[in-house]
Amino acid sequence: QVQLVESGGGLVQAGGSLRLSCAASGSIFSINVMGWYRQAPGKQRELVAVITSGGSTNYAGSVKGRFTISRDNAKNTVYLQMNSLKPEDTAVYYCMSTSYSLKDYWGQGTQVTVSS
Repeated sequence: QVQLVESGGGLVQAGGSLRLSCAASGSIFSINVMGWYRQAPGKQRELVAVITSGGSTNYAGSVKGRFTISRDNAKNTVYLQMNSLKPEDTAVYYCMSTSYSLKDYWGQGTQVTVSS
């Protein structure tokens, strides 16, 4: 089992920045991929960014150049630095991890609201 706890969400004006953190605990040695998804009201959950244990990253096209995902394996923590935020970035952001056995775990979510 892996437990994921997010922090860092909040309210910010358009053009501002936020940094999300997600700390993993439990069977951390099983974790391969960590990342962030988001879900806006009335929309499906979508990929934001993911990072492998080796540091390879993948981003949604809508956030490329504005968001940066990073990972501190010593602290079992993944970060999402979000710059130049837009109102359309408003959503609940979920941390996720995928184990080497392809089992997914999810955090409880943190609200990000960007005002225009």
